[in-house]
Amino acid sequence: MRPFEQIVTEHGPMVLRVCRAVVGPQDAEDAWSETFLSALKAYPDLPADANVEAWLVTIAHRKAIDVVRAAARRPTPVDALPERPARAGRPEDWDGDLWRVLKALPDRQRRAVAYHYLAGLPYKEIAALCGGSADAARRAAADGVRTLRTTYPSPTDQRGVTRS
Repeated sequence: MRPFEQIVTEHGPMVLRVCRAVVGPQDAEDAWSETFLSALKAYPDLPADANVEAWLVTIAHRKAIDVVRAAARRPTPVDALPERPARAGRPEDWDGDLWRVLKALPDRQRRAVAYHYLAGLPYKEIAALCGGSADAARRAAADGVRTLRTTYPSPTDQRGVTRS
């Protein structure tokens, strides 16, 4: 078996070209380094009749894909920060009273209300998710909404007068 240094010298330029073609010039050296680190670990178990070039290209391809995936997860720089952070998506960022009331609902009612009124699922699918029948899911959603309406009235009361 040839020394690994000889493998790097002989195939290094070709591996770098592959990495550049897949990830571009900026990330190619990282992919190249990762390729040869991985190859160094596996080299002692490589069969003597293996096609070293094809083996290295396979490793380089996988490492280049890892670099592309890692880059996609990195934050994107922006010129200016938003005026205030987004507050959507997390229940604790909602109106505190509303979240308190939703949290106080029985689990089955909270899930039925969320799945039907927020996600738009039909009662049959809610029943499949939560167990029970579609009628039970409909009842749970109706009971939950009734509790929400009595506990957390809308800003406009029944006479159409806006509360202050």
